[in-house]
Amino acid sequence: MDEKNVDEKTKPHIVGVNHIALEVGNIDEALDFYGRIFTFKLRGRGTHTAFIDMGDQFIALMEGRKQPPDEQRHFGLVVDDRSRVGELAEAAGATMLEGGRLDFLDPWGNRVQVVEYRDLQFTKTDAVLKYMKLELDKTEEAKAELRTKGIEPGRE
Repeated sequence: MDEKNVDEKTKPHIVGVNHIALEVGNIDEALDFYGRIFTFKLRGRGTHTAFIDMGDQFIALMEGRKQPPDEQRHFGLVVDDRSRVGELAEAAGATMLEGGRLDFLDPWGNRVQVVEYRDLQFTKTDAVLKYMKLELDKTEEAKAELRTKGIEPGRE
């Protein structure tokens, strides 16, 4: 079958990200590190794994990082308020990265870019926000970006 001629209606659609997996040196140390920066609940815990709940998504911490620190590869972590993240990350031992964004390396070399919910097209349903006990707004710019795509913001 010629891949270029595959009917677009029959191919799967990318819907979102269920989770990300970060390799760390030690689960207890990773939970301590991230717990010094962010408020979170554990979704589950194993001997060499832990799962940080993000409502309908999660971060899987997996013991066993062996590769060098990430340079460009990163993930964008959405928070309700990023005003203290840099200060808390630095105090926890993160390597703060220069540039116009709020990026840091955790002790195992995972590059984290922190962005604020209010500024992004990314949106959680009202049901997920209620579960997370959060009431969050969007900036007018983010609302306009959503509307441009035909997405009407919820409670925002």
